Parts: sequence; C-alpha cells; structure tokens
Amino acid sequence: MRIIGVIPARYKSSRFPGKPLADIHGKPMIWWVYSHAAKVGDFNEVYVATDDITIEKKCIELGLKVIMTSESHKTGTDRVGEVAEKITADLYVNIQGDEPLIESDTIKKAIEPFYSEENISVTNLMTKIKKQDEILDITVPKVVVNANSEAVFMSRLPIPYPKGDVEVNYYKQVCVYGFTPESLNFYCRSDRGAIERVEDIEILRFIESGYKVKMVEVSQDTIGVDTEKDLENVRRIISERLKNNER
Repeated sequence: MRIIGVIPARYKSSRFPGKPLADIHGKPMIWWVYSHAAKVGDFNEVYVATDDITIEKKCIELGLKVIMTSESHKTGTDRVGEVAEKITADLYVNIQGDEPLIESDTIKKAIEPFYSEENISVTNLMTKIKKQDEILDITVPKVVVNANSEAVFMSRLPIPYPKGDVEVNYYKQVCVYGFTPESLNFYCRSDRGAIERVEDIEILRFIESGYKVKMVEVSQDTIGVDTEKDLENVRRIISERLKNNER
C-alpha cells in the first residue's frame, strides 16, 4: 500500500496569519509537524502543501518536501485533494500543520484501521477531554460515536449533553485524517452540507452524506495552535521536552 502524508499549510489564516512559520525554539511550526510525520514508517513520502511562496522557500531551506497548491482552496482537505491529483497513492493522510506536538505514534493510528478492516474509506482521531475548559471551548470539536466507533456527530458545543445526574466522558477531535482516493475525490467535488456550514467542521461533509467515518481513540492530548496563547503553551512544553532530551 502506497501511503502519502500531507501537511496543509496556508499563510493567510484569519485568526493567526503566518502561523506555519511561527518560531518554536529556532524552527518554524511546520518543521515540528513535518519532523514527527517523517518518523511514521508507513509513509512512502511526506509533503507540505502550501499556497504561499514564503512557506515554500522555508520548506526548501529546511529540506522539507513541498508542493505548491492553489490559493482558492477553502479547506486543508481540498488542498490534500490537489496533491492527490499530482501524486498517486492508495491512502492519503491529512496532518494538520498547527499541531506541532503531534507524535508519530499518534499519526500512525489513523492508518492502522486500513490494514485490518474492510470497507473503510475515512478515518479520524479522537482523544478523551481531560481539561474541563475544553468542553465549552468552541474551537474544540467534540465527537460522539456509535458502538462501532463510527462518528455519529461532531459539534463545537458539549455533546452528548447530560440530562440529569449523569457522568459523561467527552471526546475531542484530533485533526489527523486518513482518506482513500475515492473518499477524497468525493469531498473535493461536493459542496458543504447544511450542518457543515453551521459547525464549520470538515469531516461533517462525510457524515451528512452517509459515509462511515472510523474514529480511532488515541491517548495523546494534542494542542492545536489557534492563538498566541496556544503558541506560548506549545513553546513551554517543547522547552521542557528539550531539557529532558525529548522532542
């Protein structure tokens, strides 16, 4: 099976312009994501997919494989879709470029179901929410699954909502996705559904259209960088890891 890892990276983020190039201990954020993805032995190749020449130049300078893509893409998955038109593979793994703490073992979990289960076309990762403030944080998509660990729904609000005195474990989405060429082709050639437009969560396009999305639970509690505060938290964590000779 030929497997390609793709890290979408655009410069013009509405909340954090230039985010992929944000400095973290002397290296841009995109380098940290790429370095973890490159350790996944299942990948034949890993690429940064960008629409910005500044990001492209930095990737080349650091020895990262990079592909220029259109400025018109609305989502990272659309950008991965363009890569799929240029590079043939059996599986494409979308690794978000704003999660510099993501570990190679965590990324690999999005690939594993394709080895052992039939009729899987989309995978996504999730992890149990450990910080109470994330339950109400609308930047953190929450996930509900069925007995087969297939996504039932995702929302920026706390779901499922406990009626009465019921203890609930909440799970959040970890933005690593596995796509077959067919599912990726569907995504790139279809419009947003009503729920996806409301929630602004890419994977809802598949759920609304009847695709089974296999959710894989991971133990790592990742941090997506959406704000300067998130960036400072990541810098602190990586600083501690470097002191302990970790990465």
